[in-house]
Amino acid sequence: MTGADVEVAIVGGGAAGIGAARRLREAGVRALILEARDRLGGRAWTVEAGGYAIDLGCGWLHSAERNPWTKIAAAQGRTIDRTPPPWARAASQPGLTADESSAFRAALWALHDRADALPEREPDRSLADLLEPGGRWRELLDAVSGFYSGAELACVSARDLGRYADDGVNWRIVEGYGAAVAEHGADLDVALDCAVTRVDHRGRRIRLETTRGIFAADAAIVALPSALIAADEGLFAPALPDKTRAAAGLPLGHDDKLFLSLADAEGFEPETRAFGDPRCVDTASYQLRPFGRPMIECYFGGDLAAELERSGAAAFFDFARAELVGLYGGEFARRIAPLALHGWSADPFARGAYSYALPGRADDRATLAAPIDGRLFFAGEACSREDFSTAHGAYLTGIAAAEEAIRAVRG
Repeated sequence: MTGADVEVAIVGGGAAGIGAARRLREAGVRALILEARDRLGGRAWTVEAGGYAIDLGCGWLHSAERNPWTKIAAAQGRTIDRTPPPWARAASQPGLTADESSAFRAALWALHDRADALPEREPDRSLADLLEPGGRWRELLDAVSGFYSGAELACVSARDLGRYADDGVNWRIVEGYGAAVAEHGADLDVALDCAVTRVDHRGRRIRLETTRGIFAADAAIVALPSALIAADEGLFAPALPDKTRAAAGLPLGHDDKLFLSLADAEGFEPETRAFGDPRCVDTASYQLRPFGRPMIECYFGGDLAAELERSGAAAFFDFARAELVGLYGGEFARRIAPLALHGWSADPFARGAYSYALPGRADDRATLAAPIDGRLFFAGEACSREDFSTAHGAYLTGIAAAEEAIRAVRG
């Protein structure tokens, strides 16, 4: 497909771009995805390591019963694992008794309840402002905020988190979430290794300057991570300062996964979870034997993940090994070895994991999602008011943007 043949160009081939492209094709609109990577999926990425499919990006089907990726993956013949996630179970772990684990979970949900109850008419505040004074779990709550928001509590908008919609059902795809997302776009028209450097919307048609030449379209859907939009004021011509500012209010958090092989894994129950140090902010979460496999999924968030990325890949393994030895003894170091890691903040086509809103900036999601001139549309998880930070939120915003584009190009 040539640039001259495109009715709608889609900038970005992640979950949002794929959702938009499929809806456009269903409507008979000629669309082309322009993707900077050599693959589809964006921050949904499955690789093979240790003989298994593992997700270095999103891995959980959040709100699984209403998540469209659940049906898509099932239709592809993939296996949906309905085992409850470790964080939903109050169980003893090194450093925490079952009662302490229950108390922590109660403190976490109470914090979320206070965010849910924040009246819309009141000024926004940070999640840290909603903590109970002198609460026992401040450090671990901060660490866990790094896991689900990518930033500590003081950086995160309470109003934004309160708007997040979650039905509490979380499942997984055994063969990989990223693999399901990529397969859903496999038969679409795509230009890979095609980074868009400028979206020129001054003329009758939109002109897209890319690393593979110039493309023209009647309309365009921008489905880029918010961090990329915030970092490049020259991405649009003429400039769109409201978009740049809104994207800056929705930074991508720091979250990374390290997978380790685990020898003699049978000594652990499948889906066991442990915090490295439940009384320290700079700690990781460890899921032992995910899917019953002989491995450990190590999860790093917030400032800790950012610091380790700056130090390099070996720093993740050194940190995890030290924490795991502290939990399980010196001999444990001989049972583990690194399998796979991807630093999302250092990824030039992501610049982070998923979006959170800074305090006072929750409404930037609507600003980022708003169309321009009835022919330039926006999609991506950061554009979702209630399903941000998820692949299904991205997908649904892609479909919504496609509906607007259909009306624009077909009258």
